[in-house]
Amino acid sequence: MTTSSIQLMDAHYGAPPEEETDPEALAARAAAELPADFVWGAATSAYQIEGAVAADGRLPSIWDTFSNTPGKTWRGESGHPACEHYHRHADDVRLMADIGLRAYRFSVAWPRVQPRGSGPVNPPGLAFYDRLVDELLDAGIDPWPTLYHWDLPQELQDRGGWSERDTAFRFADYVALVADAIGDRVQHWSTLNEPWCAAFEGNMSGRHAPGIQSPVTAVRVVHHLLLGHGLAVAALRSRGAMDVGISLNLIPAEPADDSPGAHDAARLVDGQQIRLFLEPLLRGRYPADVIADFARAGAELPIVADDDGLIATPIDWVGVNYYSPHIVLAGKDPRSA
Repeated sequence: MTTSSIQLMDAHYGAPPEEETDPEALAARAAAELPADFVWGAATSAYQIEGAVAADGRLPSIWDTFSNTPGKTWRGESGHPACEHYHRHADDVRLMADIGLRAYRFSVAWPRVQPRGSGPVNPPGLAFYDRLVDELLDAGIDPWPTLYHWDLPQELQDRGGWSERDTAFRFADYVALVADAIGDRVQHWSTLNEPWCAAFEGNMSGRHAPGIQSPVTAVRVVHHLLLGHGLAVAALRSRGAMDVGISLNLIPAEPADDSPGAHDAARLVDGQQIRLFLEPLLRGRYPADVIADFARAGAELPIVADDDGLIATPIDWVGVNYYSPHIVLAGKDPRSA
């Protein structure tokens, strides 16, 4: 998708310092270093932990289809049975309470709540999250639902998935169903988790579901995910939600050397992983250099009318999923290979 290929390498920091292992000493140090209102929590995604992929009316998601396609996952593994959280959630909540967690960011499975991606709600599927929220609150744990963690209903993908504008509106409808059911007890909402992965890993590299390899499709998916986010925020606000955000994987890019090629490679990675999402969300516009990169690759953001304003609907926070920096080098132009 870019005018040059980019080699990604892990940064090397040398040997780590000797670590403290005594639990009481660790707890004391944490208490001294963290602010008094710091909240320890955990996060999961539905497909990674729930299992029960065909229980109580749930229909396949793109990850069911992808992981059951030979050669797509390591050793052919899938999300069934996973951790069986769907059946063991009460025990899981007790474990969270036992280790002192005070927040739990879980994701709601769209194909469990609205199996076909549109149309009526699936009452047993929605009841699962209703019970989970009650159990969390009874245990003194604050629920932080994420409304999309990559498990698009397969029937929507069969109609084009996130490459189609209509999917953004179907997402807002689904969000409204969830908010109507648990919004009286949930204070914090995340619309999307890591839309970069859903767009580029799912639709350009093909390493994630749905396994498509098309720069043009990936760029369309970026815009429709962000549009879906804006529409979802509006749906949540109309139902009284006061604390709404989005969770992004904001991974900084650093040039491996001082060459112009390395600096441009870092700009490309920074543009497509960070600014492509933060700027429309917070400033109401896409970065011009990234749009130009897309145009050179024959891809175009499918912006319509007032989309920029919808995407920039005010939010209360941005979640930062951080792993490690990218140290980048210039590569050959793939068109000359």
